[in-house]
Amino acid sequence: MKQKITFLFLLATAFVSAQINYKGFIDKYPIEFVTDIYSDGQGTAIYAYSNYDTPIVLNAKLSGKTLVFTEKDKSGKETAKLRFENYNAENDQLKGIWKDLNSGKELKISLTKEFDLNSNTGEEWTEREILQSVSMKGKYIKLVISKDNDGSFGVSGIKVIEKKTDKLIQKIDIGSPNLGLFNVSVGDYNFDGFEEFSVFESSYAGPNTSRVYFLYNPQTGKYFESSFTGTSLEFDSKTKRIVEHNQCCAGRSIERTEYKLVNNKMVLVKKTCFEYDQKTKDYKKLKCD
Repeated sequence: MKQKITFLFLLATAFVSAQINYKGFIDKYPIEFVTDIYSDGQGTAIYAYSNYDTPIVLNAKLSGKTLVFTEKDKSGKETAKLRFENYNAENDQLKGIWKDLNSGKELKISLTKEFDLNSNTGEEWTEREILQSVSMKGKYIKLVISKDNDGSFGVSGIKVIEKKTDKLIQKIDIGSPNLGLFNVSVGDYNFDGFEEFSVFESSYAGPNTSRVYFLYNPQTGKYFESSFTGTSLEFDSKTKRIVEHNQCCAGRSIERTEYKLVNNKMVLVKKTCFEYDQKTKDYKKLKCD
């Protein structure tokens, strides 16, 4: 299991984000609401109705003191707006309006701040949870974090929770250097027909990233950490192959490595290497080292 990673959240970053967790209501319906607004006024948010626990992703724009969140359907069409006038991230209470863009129906929003990841009050806390942007059938996922009085944060684990009942299915210890709303992705990583999840691990040079992959055991109903490793892995359900992409030198060199799965282990099939040719303005195939 990866060791817990603790890091300092730098408030002096050029575009600092404000990750704030709220709970409250849209009309009479209880919700959880998490915002991540950057100092340039752009951002994202996630909210979920507590009776369903399916996360809904929003785009955010702060203009002056007016904060507007936009909800879209799967085709990208805007379906709703959530509008807050006189917004101030320091306020413990938020009042706004949710508007259905199809019918024009409006409902009142009332939110109360639970915690602010940017708060520099010196307080310490543990086991606080951030809703993630994806969920699985009948299950949703939260990141578990803690904060020390020096302003540093630690990701201590993730929770898999049953929708509607909020029953804890499993808590897994894991470290992550990223406290964002999009740490977790969902997929079928070993092509067995079950939904599984992965957690962001690290970024490297260029577009290269790595993740920790958790597979589902249908006998136990629990998830276990796989031995999958590599940068920018892609999972092809048709060929049942895992492809690793590795770029360096500003994209001049590219490695593409293909694996098959044997007993949930990645087994090398082939590796292909390319290098950009300045004369032909295209990539040429090379012998891999």
